Amino acid sequence: DFGPTLACEMLEKRHQVTLSKETLRNLMIDAGIWTPRAAKRAGLHQPRERRACLGELVQIDGSRHEWFEGRNRACTVLVFVDDATSRILHLQFAETETTVSYFDAMRSYLKQCGKPRAFYADRAAVFRAPATNKHIPTQFQRALDELGIELICANSPQAKGRVERVNRTLQDRLVKQLRLHEISDIEAANKWSHTFVREYNDRFARIPRSSLDLHAPLRNSDDLTLILSLRH
Repeated sequence: DFGPTLACEMLEKRHQVTLSKETLRNLMIDAGIWTPRAAKRAGLHQPRERRACLGELVQIDGSRHEWFEGRNRACTVLVFVDDATSRILHLQFAETETTVSYFDAMRSYLKQCGKPRAFYADRAAVFRAPATNKHIPTQFQRALDELGIELICANSPQAKGRVERVNRTLQDRLVKQLRLHEISDIEAANKWSHTFVREYNDRFARIPRSSLDLHAPLRNSDDLTLILSLRH
């Protein structure tokens, strides 16, 4: 089930077999193990220009999927993607997409990268209160307010297309890498995920228009244990 591009990379990396992507694609088509994707009509969504700087806007999302292909139960991958560069800044496996799991992932991300100017998320209940309680911030919104990070909620999935495209790529590449490395549980996947992120960024990250990194360092007063907790 490998596509020609990923199969080409893995043949060279794992078996020292070097072929061009198009040669391998044609061989796979002739062998009946790859069907060319029919061209899809492009949507009429106006593309949003990338932000200029690393850390200016970070898109966050959770993707529930059969990451272990039946070797274990389905789980969720939480991913933090920089808008300017398409770099994965943090990737973490979790049982489900909840406020607690996002707090846990964000704690690791903030300690490693610092505080971005803004997070860009969907309108899931973790991020945005329902209309009946819109005057009451969610736990996630409250935590960002205390950290001085803006939260922007997208009006449609297309609006946060960069992280949606990363999720689709992960559901192809990450699943197969987990299989090749014989990883079948969340703990082992999280220990290994840094290797995958580094290789992914080396291949797919873009150079931003500005060399500035707008992540701000954590202040001494930023008590993450207190801020990233559920309060009632």
